[in-house]
Amino acid sequence: MRIDNYSSGELPFVPAPPLALKPLLHGPSVEGRVLSHPTILVFDSGVGGLTVFREVAKARPDARFIYAADDALFPYGALPEDKLVARVTALMRGYIDRYSPDLIVIACNTASTIVLPELRKTFAVPFVGTVPAIKPACALSQTKRVSVLGTEATAKREYTQALIREFATGCKVNVVGSALLAPYAERELKGDPVSDAELAEAIAPAFKDDGIARTDTLVLACTHFPLLTERMRRVAPWPVTYIDPAPAIARRVVSLVGPQKPSPRLDAFAEFTSGARPDLDSALATFNLKASIHA
Repeated sequence: MRIDNYSSGELPFVPAPPLALKPLLHGPSVEGRVLSHPTILVFDSGVGGLTVFREVAKARPDARFIYAADDALFPYGALPEDKLVARVTALMRGYIDRYSPDLIVIACNTASTIVLPELRKTFAVPFVGTVPAIKPACALSQTKRVSVLGTEATAKREYTQALIREFATGCKVNVVGSALLAPYAERELKGDPVSDAELAEAIAPAFKDDGIARTDTLVLACTHFPLLTERMRRVAPWPVTYIDPAPAIARRVVSLVGPQKPSPRLDAFAEFTSGARPDLDSALATFNLKASIHA
C-alpha cells in the first residue's frame, strides 16, 4: 500500500496509532426499527448534504425530513476542533428539542470524523455519519490506483489515513485536498458556475499516471462534490469511476428505520443558520425542499 498526499502543497503523512474505525462508521449497536413516517434530520455545513438528502429521501419518501445547514460557519475545515464540537453539539440540542427526530444524518465528512463521538455520547438519537468510501473504492479499482478527493481538512485528518491503512491493501492511494471544490459546488447550485478550465485545474491532481497504471477510481470525500460530478466527467483527463457515499448512507438509514411504507410523500423543509436564503429557493425546489419557517 502506498499513500500520496496532495493539497495546495504536499501534505506530510505522519503515522499514528490505528483509530477505532468501526464505532465511527457504524456507531454503537442500534436495533433496526420499522417506523411509519419517521422524522429524519440531515445536517451539513452547507448545501453539500443535499446530495445525501436526495438519496435518503428516495429510500424513505414517506419520512418527514428536515435539512439543516450551518452555512453561517461554512466551511467547517477552518474551525478548531474544540469549537466545532461545541458548535455542532449545541445545534443538535436545538434541533432535537425542536423536531424530535427519530434519526440524524451527519452529511459532512469533517463533522462526522470530529463530532460524532461526542454526539453519540450526549444524545440518545441514532446518528449516521459520513466517511470517505475508501474500502469500496479499493475493492472496485482494476488498476489499483485510487484517488481520494476531499477538502483540505479531510485530506490532512488522521482518520482518513487510518481508513487507508485499514482498507487499501494492494492499492496506491492518492489523497488530494482542495479548498476550491466545495465553494465551486455552492456556486454551481446557485446558478453561478465556475468555468470548465477552473474546474479541470482543481481536479487535475486527482488524476495520476505513474507510467505503469493510472487512476481509475475517484472517491468523492466531501458531500459537496457530487454536485459537480457530471461536469467533472466532461472535463476530466480520462474516464474514472466516481464513488459517491450517499447511496450507502441511505442503505444505513433504512437499516435503522425500516423500508418505505406505502403512504403519501410528506413535505420536507430546509433551514439555514445564516437565516433566509432566497438565493437558494430554486435549487431547493429541485430537491423537493421548502424553506423552513424557522430559517
